[in-house]
Amino acid sequence: MHEMAVTMSLLDLVLKEAAKAGARRVVAINVVLGEMTGIVERCLETNFELMSRDTPAEGAVLSFRNVPKQVRCRKCEHLFQPTGICWTCPKCQSGELEIVAGNELYVESIEVE
Repeated sequence: MHEMAVTMSLLDLVLKEAAKAGARRVVAINVVLGEMTGIVERCLETNFELMSRDTPAEGAVLSFRNVPKQVRCRKCEHLFQPTGICWTCPKCQSGELEIVAGNELYVESIEVE
């Protein structure tokens, strides 16, 4: 259910930025969404549709740019996309890993009228 809190924050941000720009209406919102956030796009869209009613963002289209998870081995610096639940470096078998992509969650751009 954390999509509801995320949606409220997203809508608040979008409405503030639209007001700053003097926009009458928000047409589209482009969101960058990392695979590891656990956010379900459809839930975010449904919540946004409900929460944006009677606001300048009503009817705005949400578009997503998905970012896959990626990690770096701290021992050998190898970058890779892990699979499964036990992550180890495929090059040196180290478990000393740093997540470098996949946690993103931000508004990349807003299209307004």
